[in-house]
Amino acid sequence: MHEKELRLALVCYGGISLAVYMHGITKEIWHLVRASRGRADGAASAGGSEAVYAALLDEMEARGDVRVRVLADIVAGASAGGINGIFLGQAIATGQSLDPLTELWLTSADVEALIDTNAAPRSRFSKVWALPLAWMAAGRSADSLDAVADEATREEVRAKLSHFVRSRWFEPPFGGATFTGLLLDAFDAMAASERGPRLLPAGQPLDLFVTVTDFTGHPERLTLNSPAEVVETEHRLVVGFCDHGAAVDTLAAVPELAFAARATSSFPGAFPPFTVRELDSVLESRKVRWPERDAFLERILPRHAAARGAEAAVLIDGSVLANAPFRPAIDALKQRPARREIDRRFIYIDPHPGLKFRFGKHDAEPGFFQTIIGAISELPRQQPIRDNLEAIAERSARIDRMRHIVAAIRSEVEGEVEQLFGYTLFLDRPTPARLAAWRRRAQVAATTGSGYGYAAYAHMKVAGIVEVLTRLLDRSDAPGGPRRRRLRARLEAAAATSGANEVGGGFAGRSSPAAIDFLRRFDLGFRIRRLRLLARRIAEIEAVGDGMTAMREAVYASLATYLDLERRDRHADLRRGAQGDGAALLDAIAASYDLPRHDAETDARLAEGLAGLPKDTRRPLLLAYLGFAYFDIATLPLLQGEGLDEFDAIKVDRIAPDDATGIRSGGAEATLKGIQFNSFGAFFSRAYRENDYLWGRLHGAERMIDITVSTLPVRLRAGRVAAIKRAAFLAILDEEEPRLSSIAPLFATLRREIG
Repeated sequence: MHEKELRLALVCYGGISLAVYMHGITKEIWHLVRASRGRADGAASAGGSEAVYAALLDEMEARGDVRVRVLADIVAGASAGGINGIFLGQAIATGQSLDPLTELWLTSADVEALIDTNAAPRSRFSKVWALPLAWMAAGRSADSLDAVADEATREEVRAKLSHFVRSRWFEPPFGGATFTGLLLDAFDAMAASERGPRLLPAGQPLDLFVTVTDFTGHPERLTLNSPAEVVETEHRLVVGFCDHGAAVDTLAAVPELAFAARATSSFPGAFPPFTVRELDSVLESRKVRWPERDAFLERILPRHAAARGAEAAVLIDGSVLANAPFRPAIDALKQRPARREIDRRFIYIDPHPGLKFRFGKHDAEPGFFQTIIGAISELPRQQPIRDNLEAIAERSARIDRMRHIVAAIRSEVEGEVEQLFGYTLFLDRPTPARLAAWRRRAQVAATTGSGYGYAAYAHMKVAGIVEVLTRLLDRSDAPGGPRRRRLRARLEAAAATSGANEVGGGFAGRSSPAAIDFLRRFDLGFRIRRLRLLARRIAEIEAVGDGMTAMREAVYASLATYLDLERRDRHADLRRGAQGDGAALLDAIAASYDLPRHDAETDARLAEGLAGLPKDTRRPLLLAYLGFAYFDIATLPLLQGEGLDEFDAIKVDRIAPDDATGIRSGGAEATLKGIQFNSFGAFFSRAYRENDYLWGRLHGAERMIDITVSTLPVRLRAGRVAAIKRAAFLAILDEEEPRLSSIAPLFATLRREIG
């Protein structure tokens, strides 16, 4: 059976009270990956929409002859999306349930729970004159509210809005410590839930990122021509977590997760800025220990910790400067393990897409206050993601160019390999020793036949190896920092001393034994690229009907071994000695890599897999494997020495109300209540939160079914996808109707619309 992984990298936008809607979406993603994990383990389905997803994956396997595993291994978020991303990441890494979080969202994401007790109005007569101003500022009137809500909800919204606008002015009405306490309650509730298995395979890391804005900023040094160095104030922060592919009780210490959630969602004006002192105070009042505190703060706030102390940092909402954090998610694509074919998707969740500024007639100019508010707040927050999408598209285009080049020169390369070995190569049983000897012979032929271009190619490889080793050994995440530059210089000098740069040029040129030895000890990227090319060739051959399960497993098992060696955490012990002699560092890395042993194991796996194939299938695979040096010399310079990560082009999907029209069209305006009062609406009514949460689950189910089905090479029969969506919709309604008692009429309406 052909196996494929549908890998999801999620990017969750900010949305203020639309966080409740996004919780519904992320919960449905959680149900899908749980259903996929259950199928992989042979476990019974948990029911509800999970049963629908499990049945869908079964049907896809039967229809497309492909077993699809759905993974969510990269999560990035800002503000409200950051909170949801953190809780989803915790659930994926630990197997904890997201169900306890739902009731906390419905109960605690309320203005009465969030408002600071010191900010509440002192009496029912305080600032009563401000109510008409509040309606005008929110762009709503009492009449329009009367038209859209039932009487009970109307009174609830009026009362809570009155309480909100009559609270303390010119200071944030919501309590920071109160919110921190609610976040800690949520993590405790998840930890107390029934725990299932980790939702990723062993060795598959989960990477989680949330953006934060450093209000005061921190200094970053920049290298120039003149002056030699300048200092710039940086305000962007990314708080990252990773479980390194291992089973864990918690993705990180709970105070660290609460730090990230509170900081990324510190919406200006609503919440006070977040400080370490606030968290310390809440933890002390709860008698919660945080032994990892200093190490965490040094990692997240290194400049502050080294200067005035991390307690001096003032942090506000991450969406102020980075509402759509694609960049850290893109960077996390590096060092991803690959055990089977991958369909990589970037999925971004935008709760309210479309035009963000509405200030009257289409030809009207914005007013004085609208211009100021838009310039300092809304415009930075709503900056479109075109640059991020273009970066993803460029990466995919590089992969496509590489494929076209490989296809164009394949016949010529195969001719060179056949001429080099003759036809006896394909008559013999490939043993590990023969495979190693054939590979080296083909590599020498490619080197000597490539002319003057080989010298540039080899120097690029050496430079790339030094850069990889520098990244492995450097404890910081600042690629341009002075410490990393000094480390790179030491490694470059040690590589040059070892003879790594003694590469041959010209049509008769040969590299020195020292240069060849350097590449054999350290050129991990070459091995990974070669196996990726072989995996692609297997996929092409399988597309015409030749199954080769054992061979594919041999390739991906070997690839996983080499990819594991690229992980920084794999060499954590070496980083403690990163200030030592460059030659000693190279020897230590070579011992940690132990590439000769892994090469021998790979030869054994591939030889066994090849021996089990018929000659007609074995031949193109041997030609691709032995001819890889020819392909690499041709393509690596075009890729600027980067090589490839997951080898396949990335596809981008969006989840938004506008994209889920299976039940009701019209987007957020037709479905969501939280968009009212400048996206604060769901804070004023449990009925509004229940409405948005339910629509989040329904929209999430519809879009995840679309995305999952799209990974099939063949289409499901007409009308089948619509029937699967209907089953998911009804399962969600059946599950949620007993809990969501404030919106009983909506269930009847939805059942009629679903049919």
